Amino acid sequence: MKNIIYTAILGLTLVCGGCSDFLEDQVPQGTINDEQLKDPAYIDNLVISAYAVWITAEDINSSFSMWNYDVRSDDAYKGGNGTEDGDVFHALDVSQGIMTTAWNISDMWQRLYNCISRVNTSLQLLEQVDGNVYSLKQQRIAEMRFLRGHGHFLLKRLYKNIVFATDASLSPEEYNFLSNTAYTNDEGWQQIADDFQFAYDNLPAKQSDKGRPTKAAAAAYLAKTYLYKAYRQDNANSHEVTSISTEDLLQVVKYTENSIMSAGGYALEPDFHNNFRPEPQYENGSESLWAMQYSMNDGTNNGNCNWSYGLIVPNIPGVTDGGCDFYKPSQNLVNAFRTDNNGYPLFDSFNSQDYDPQTDYADPRLFLTIGMPGFPYEFNKNYMVDESTTWSRSNGLYGYYVTLKHNVDPDGDYLIKGSWWGSPMNRIVLRYADVLLMRAEALIQLNDGRINEAVSLINQVRSRAKQSTAMISDYEMEYGVRFNIQPYTGSYSQQEALKLLKFERRVEMAMESERFFDLVRWGEAAEVLNRFFAQEANDCTIYSNASFTRNKNEYLPIPFAQMSASNGNYTQNIGGW
Repeated sequence: MKNIIYTAILGLTLVCGGCSDFLEDQVPQGTINDEQLKDPAYIDNLVISAYAVWITAEDINSSFSMWNYDVRSDDAYKGGNGTEDGDVFHALDVSQGIMTTAWNISDMWQRLYNCISRVNTSLQLLEQVDGNVYSLKQQRIAEMRFLRGHGHFLLKRLYKNIVFATDASLSPEEYNFLSNTAYTNDEGWQQIADDFQFAYDNLPAKQSDKGRPTKAAAAAYLAKTYLYKAYRQDNANSHEVTSISTEDLLQVVKYTENSIMSAGGYALEPDFHNNFRPEPQYENGSESLWAMQYSMNDGTNNGNCNWSYGLIVPNIPGVTDGGCDFYKPSQNLVNAFRTDNNGYPLFDSFNSQDYDPQTDYADPRLFLTIGMPGFPYEFNKNYMVDESTTWSRSNGLYGYYVTLKHNVDPDGDYLIKGSWWGSPMNRIVLRYADVLLMRAEALIQLNDGRINEAVSLINQVRSRAKQSTAMISDYEMEYGVRFNIQPYTGSYSQQEALKLLKFERRVEMAMESERFFDLVRWGEAAEVLNRFFAQEANDCTIYSNASFTRNKNEYLPIPFAQMSASNGNYTQNIGGW
């Protein structure tokens, strides 16, 4: 079974720790006797329960992929049937009217801490296990600390000032007295790094069970944490980047060494599109360092499909009836894939006009990321995208583009109808291309003579993009498009190299919910998004009153429910919430 880790029947009676009032996911209280602590099978089930919650606690409105919250970026519109359809996400889309009482602000906080709570329960009991009886004790602890680091990482990117539930021995009552400002911003990132460091030190290079993190996965997440930590936001009264830490950048370089990745067998897929295919032969491929494992026909009535993308499916009559058409690629993102005669991005002028398939050159990743009018949906010519309500429930308010990375061919037997639409396709959390770009970014920011190496890493990603045409090999002849992407040549200054890197991150990671967080990390969110709103206002009326407030909208507010239940130990984020 593909996702053995994520699908075990729980049936456990454990005491579950947590924070404030978010412990709805607790399993019934009970006791663990000595015989159970000596039973490897029982211990394994305990660990599996901490993995499983990352599937069972996820929801269409609170996807751990963060697509619901990436609508704040210039990559995507909220979509759906209009501004009132998911109105709390409309508020995020335009950075206006975001309320501390909004359910989507509180729901994600609660769900992520539920996951951390399940991990801490496992850690608390693993510590009691005799390592002579259970030889995998240290490795399983490392896996749990990896999961805990993952949860805290997602929370910190969203809310900044969070509670760190890192003491697994605390009782539920004791968690109520923790503060969300016990650590500075820098110290908070270090708490997360410490969990990933332990994971790195104690995980094997390879795992027999798909879904368990490896040493390379821990290294990648450690590097990602240090990259965020490097962009210091040391002023408690500001979200602005105050400095960039050389020490942290060196840690990024250390943990993205090719020797670490190659020891686990990780490398770029030969074709970019392989990362977003549901067929078993493509899942857990060479580029997938760590992925959420979904499945179908596994005896659970398809309960382990990924239902969290259920709102993203377009509403094709008689095929995907009930598809809600959320998370629509923006025109700005489409235009970003335009290239010049030399196959390079139009860095400063890409949005001067809308992409025209008949006259413009384009990066082939455009056609693997975004479905556009005049082209097949999911490469199936039975479903041609056009400017009709089939491809826009909002009658064009959010445009007619659809995302391809999250969806699957309706005729391919991988689209499952439940309360919403689901798919067994894995969701990659960490992929090798991201590692290459993180390393390139650190080398450029260090500016210590290794910019040429950084550009060569970017070129690895671009060269792979150039050959990623298996699914679209007939597009030039059939639809008249013109592919053009080339690696960079020559020498570049630090600022020029940063421009290459930032643009590459956008087009490579498009619609993978990295863009907004990248902008905040770089300290560029207000500048980029207010320019985006101004450019969009003429064509998309929802942005006529949109405005991103610096030193406020970079992070979500601490939910009102959590503030109220914190016994005065929580401090609200800055910005006048």
